[in-house]
Amino acid sequence: MFLGEYRHMLDDRGRVSLPKKMRSVLEGERLILTRGFEPCLLGYRRDDWERDATKEMQASAITDPAGRAMRRYMFSGAEEVLVDRVGRILLSGQLKTYAGISEQVVIIGAGDHFEIWDEKSWKEYLTNLKYPRA
Repeated sequence: MFLGEYRHMLDDRGRVSLPKKMRSVLEGERLILTRGFEPCLLGYRRDDWERDATKEMQASAITDPAGRAMRRYMFSGAEEVLVDRVGRILLSGQLKTYAGISEQVVIIGAGDHFEIWDEKSWKEYLTNLKYPRA
């Protein structure tokens, strides 16, 4: 399970180090990065991505316009990414642009996946976050 909140800088080649605690949750050296529903990136273990993608394909018929739109969104923005020997991943220009990522990022755990946010966007999101109170 992915937990926590971590701040990191992109290096000059567009790479970011994944927190050690998150790297320990990954299985293998490949993961899937894709566009999030807010201005962020989602990171999945490959097996989890394949399971969720299969569920999405089974749940939405190709004949349904909303189902086609979701599939296009999910799969067109997804990339397989290699975790290097020191725990860095390369963020593509396309994904960085989508999420508005420049230099300082926040990597958060979100249970079955992690998210990469531009620090300014994350702070703004938290400021506007509304959640049920007990």
